[in-house]
Amino acid sequence: MVDANGYILKVSNIGVNLQNQTLLDHVSFSVKKGTTMAILGPNGAGKTVLLRTLLNLLPHTGSIEWTEKVKIGYVPQYVTVSDVPMSVKEFLSIGKGNYIEALDSVRLTDKSILNKRLGVLSGGQLRRVLIAWALTDRPNVLLLDEPTTGVDMDSEEPIYLMLNDIKKTQKITILLITHNIHIVQEYADDLLALNKCVTYCGPSSEIGKPNIQKQIYGETVCVETQKGE
Repeated sequence: MVDANGYILKVSNIGVNLQNQTLLDHVSFSVKKGTTMAILGPNGAGKTVLLRTLLNLLPHTGSIEWTEKVKIGYVPQYVTVSDVPMSVKEFLSIGKGNYIEALDSVRLTDKSILNKRLGVLSGGQLRRVLIAWALTDRPNVLLLDEPTTGVDMDSEEPIYLMLNDIKKTQKITILLITHNIHIVQEYADDLLALNKCVTYCGPSSEIGKPNIQKQIYGETVCVETQKGE
C-alpha cells in the first residue's frame, strides 16, 4: 500500500518487454494526490506503453502500487468513432454515473449535443465527450494520452485549462502525455521525461533550464532518482 505521505501512486523499476523489444526499462517515479504529472518524450519512448502498464493491460516486471480504493478514468489518444452508429447520450450512458454532470464539467453546456452522433462531432467536441465519459464514474485519477489529439490549435489550451479546473474542483490526480512544453510549464506540477527509461523526474518548472533540457532532449541518460524519495 502507498505510504501516508500524500502519494497516490508509486512505481518501482517497472520494465516492459514485448516481442524481444524493450519498451520500458527500470522506470521508477511517484505521484502525489491532487497533482498533475506531464509525461514527455520522443515518439517510441514508451509513453503510451506506460499508461497501459499502469492500467495493468501489459505484462511487466517491477511493481505498481496505487493507493487504496483508487478509481481510474482513461482517455486513449485515438478513438475511431466515424462508423459507430451511436449518439453522445448512448455513449455516455455506458458509464455508471451522472453524464449530465460530466458534460458540465467539460463545459459542454448545450445539451443538444446528446442527440448528435459521435461521428459528426468536431475534434474539440469529441475530446470533451471522451473526457466526460472518463468522468462519469467519478474517478480520483485521470490518465490522458495526448488529450488534444485531433483538436485545432486554438482549442488546445482551453482543454488544458478545463482539465486544470477539474483537477482543482474534483480533487483529481492527472497523468497526461503531451509534446507541448508550454502546457508542461503552465498546467503540470511535475514532469516525467521518458526515453524507455526515466531521463528526468521532478518539478515541471525546471524544464526551462538548459541543463534539464539537455537531460531530456540530449543523449539518453537514465537517472536513478525517484521523485519524493
